[in-house]
Amino acid sequence: MTNNFELRHVHVTRYMMPLREGGSLPALAEADDDFKYVLKFKGAGHGPKALIAELIGGQIAKALNLQLPELVFAHLDEAFGRTEADEEIQDLLQGSQGLNLALHFLSGAITFDPAVTTIDETLASKIVWLDAFITNVDRTFKNTNMLMWHKELWLIDHGACLYFHHSWSNWEQSAKSPFKLIKDHVLLPQASKIKTIDAEFKAILTPEIIRDIVNSIPEAWLQREDIDSSPNAIREVYYNFLVTRLDHSEIFVNEIEHARS
Repeated sequence: MTNNFELRHVHVTRYMMPLREGGSLPALAEADDDFKYVLKFKGAGHGPKALIAELIGGQIAKALNLQLPELVFAHLDEAFGRTEADEEIQDLLQGSQGLNLALHFLSGAITFDPAVTTIDETLASKIVWLDAFITNVDRTFKNTNMLMWHKELWLIDHGACLYFHHSWSNWEQSAKSPFKLIKDHVLLPQASKIKTIDAEFKAILTPEIIRDIVNSIPEAWLQREDIDSSPNAIREVYYNFLVTRLDHSEIFVNEIEHARS
């Protein structure tokens, strides 16, 4: 089935350098389309779960017309990384053969600094709403996970969202949580239009769109040894989590307003 959430596939041709800012050792790499990408590895820390979070968070941001670099599925072949001198990186590359995820590299982009750039209330509200919805623990003053590129704000790095999937128990309870960590969001002071954005975004994120986004998760990333569930059953939990959270958005919207006050 084709939909707007299908990603291009690229094959990684050159490992350029590690980007050691991230705990999961992402890397700058080049692919067979001659573009550079920030490559996220399935063999890193939280494994495919971080890639699923990155994929779902990015696809939802895309559906809401927020700016983020293009996401692509990035293939690493068997021989890749054998000449890498750093043993840690070689292990990471060997453990990430097959399908990974990458974001288009925004050359010349700089990290968003709230002391330098003020974001308008509507855009700030959109981003705070998104991060409360997907339970994104990043996007704080310590780690803004946003870039300024060509005078526009771009969102990056959603690998820490949907943290319910690390324990995989009580997803219903997690779906209805207020997400108290929103109090640390770097854009919270400007997010004065949350209720308006809530109505707008709930109209955009139909169950059909959520279904298409969840269906874009590759089956290879849904083979989990820690739970006894099929890939389709795991997809269904992601779908139900997102739809339930959307249906009860007043819970996290009220938490945002409480944190702002």
